[in-house]
Amino acid sequence: MPTGTFALLLEKAHDVVRFNTLAYAVFLAVVFVASWLLASRARLRLWLLLLASYFFYAQWDPRFLLLIFASSSADWLLGNAIAGAADQRRRKQLLVLTVVMNLGVLGLFKYFDFGVAQMSALLQQLGLHPPEIALRLTLPIGISFFTFESMSYVIDVYRRELPAHESYLEYLAFVAFFPHLVAGPIVRPRDLLPQLRAAPRFDAGLASRALLMITLGLVKKLAIGDYLGLNLVDRVFDSPLSYSALECYVALVAYAIQIYCDFSGYTDIAIGSAALLGVRFPRNFDSPYQAHNVVDFWRRWHISLSTWLRDYLYIPLGGNRRGRVRTYVNLLLTMLLGGLWHGANLTFVVWGGLHGLLLAGTRAFQELRGPVGPGVAIVQSTGERLRGSVWRVVSVLLTFHAVTFCWLFFRAKSLGDALTILERLATFSAFHPNLDPRLLAVLSVGLISHYVPDAWYQRALGGFARLPALAQAAVLMLLALSVREMATLEAVPFVYFQF
Repeated sequence: MPTGTFALLLEKAHDVVRFNTLAYAVFLAVVFVASWLLASRARLRLWLLLLASYFFYAQWDPRFLLLIFASSSADWLLGNAIAGAADQRRRKQLLVLTVVMNLGVLGLFKYFDFGVAQMSALLQQLGLHPPEIALRLTLPIGISFFTFESMSYVIDVYRRELPAHESYLEYLAFVAFFPHLVAGPIVRPRDLLPQLRAAPRFDAGLASRALLMITLGLVKKLAIGDYLGLNLVDRVFDSPLSYSALECYVALVAYAIQIYCDFSGYTDIAIGSAALLGVRFPRNFDSPYQAHNVVDFWRRWHISLSTWLRDYLYIPLGGNRRGRVRTYVNLLLTMLLGGLWHGANLTFVVWGGLHGLLLAGTRAFQELRGPVGPGVAIVQSTGERLRGSVWRVVSVLLTFHAVTFCWLFFRAKSLGDALTILERLATFSAFHPNLDPRLLAVLSVGLISHYVPDAWYQRALGGFARLPALAQAAVLMLLALSVREMATLEAVPFVYFQF
């Protein structure tokens, strides 16, 4: 077979993994029909979901099926061993083995070459010339997500917060369940395992809401995120010297909207896909740019990751139980490691470090300010309430710009590229031939829609579910046609696929 043909077939196979392709829609439809036909045969249905998930994962690189299977099996066995061990020392040894195994595999694939390169650069600065060492391993897609999910199961069993799960098949399906396999959300075992065991009941209203969520997720991704990325963000970050300070600033704001629409759009599709199969996922985004400080931002952004870091990293480090200074250090360490989790690049470390400093600074400010009594608002004058509302708007704007500044380092390919954009911003040049009206209109829609009250969104989902089937089909068709008009010819990968 010619090399070009093989590459084309491989690319088309990858389409099954990408939520924004027709191949995934066909795959989901087949699994949907087959799973509900087997709804009364729980074990057969579970086998179907597991095999479908492994098929889904194999479309990226079938070699890594062994990795996810071996990782899942080892954690299930270690969880059972910890639950059955009477000696606390033995339990701790097995826990350490679990953590070393999971982080070792993650480190080998994701950080080995990065670590060696940084060490080599340091030695060269000291006048030494070490030999070049690089594994150049292909990064298994979704490894950061399924590693954290599986490891959290063993930790929960060790903490006696969760009993060891007796069903090997259910555990394999929990780790590999395809809606959350590639880019989350990070679903806790206590949330998903009981649902895989229970007999599913088809809910037409839930299915209708799920279809609308999937479609709106595609609107976010294709009509807003991809459009902003391809028409401004990518161009500015590829060649910042060709753009004015104003255009660079708008590109940063556009990236903040792009990454939100891209990742929350993916999450909407993941949650909707699971709901079609009778499984409910927790919420992963809650209008993060409505946050009034960075602490509030991390309660709203990638909730499954931020709570995972809190429960399995920040609290074990001591949380806020060991004094003020140690609390700040724990926040900084947690966010530095959270940044490194995103990828082997100094830009992610800087991004995490900046968020750690912002979190520590916010906490310090709140401690200095002291608690605000619940009865204050009752006795405030109209002028005081007005000043409070103005400060609320100002704090939201300040938080948005602080987060957007951090996104600069998240998006830049290197620290040098990030500094170049900062230099362009410092010129305060205002020419803007690249900010055409259509681009600004899409950016405005992305910004304004983010501030729509959540109650309106929930009301729209409920209202859609109550429509007759033909009316629902018409709405979905209109949304699909609008996405088709805005979408690019080639499917753009989701941002979080690289993690």
